Amino acid sequence: MSKISKAFENKKAFIPFITCGDPDLETTEAIVRAAVENGADLIELGIPFSDPTAEGPVIQAANIRALNGGVTTDKVFDLVRDLRQDIDIPMVFMTYANVVFSYGAEKFISICNEIGIDGLILPDLPYEEKEEFQALCKQYDVDLISFIAPTSENRIAMIAKEAEGFIYIVSSLGVTGTRSEIKTDLSSIVKVVRENTDVPCAIGFGISTPEQAHKMYEIADGAIVGSAIIKIIEKYGKDSPKYVGEYVKSMK
Repeated sequence: MSKISKAFENKKAFIPFITCGDPDLETTEAIVRAAVENGADLIELGIPFSDPTAEGPVIQAANIRALNGGVTTDKVFDLVRDLRQDIDIPMVFMTYANVVFSYGAEKFISICNEIGIDGLILPDLPYEEKEEFQALCKQYDVDLISFIAPTSENRIAMIAKEAEGFIYIVSSLGVTGTRSEIKTDLSSIVKVVRENTDVPCAIGFGISTPEQAHKMYEIADGAIVGSAIIKIIEKYGKDSPKYVGEYVKSMK
């Protein structure tokens, strides 16, 4: 059974997204601990990339700040090793296929297993091309997280049947970023998912307020929040762990 399922046991999961190394790796570590202390159920750690195609301006800027600060994939691995000394909730990486390719896919995924990363989210990896990573993820017991978007339509059932860990349902077309309202018919998407798998599903892209999170919890098994947290980090910098903790508590 996937370790990620622990995040969804008997509760709705709150999943914060954090860009590693923004403003620096020491602050990232403190932010993760503050999020866990305040009720986060699963942590999504972003490995910075120069061309994060799924991200809006807020998370793009966080990627640039982290890369300019000298963050590398190896430094992110070391960060996770430190966190895993006392944090046992599920953690997943969100990054881009090129990051994994350039590092060496088997080496990257084997290290994920070694340091305690439970899943891998690659937003630029189409379902039809996932085989390149799927076998390695299975070999090293790392869940390859599937995306379902409003445009998936007749592919929803097919993606759901093969999903593992959790399913990332994209709430809206476009890139990440806070939205005043979410208009997608998410209930219909989740209905098809439920008919085809028991794997939990969490909704992300555009969620920033407790009211929005509550609506997502009524439909799905969890809510993912990124840009709203990154805005707090951008505002408070090295002082942000306290404020991110308060935000996570309010959302949870």
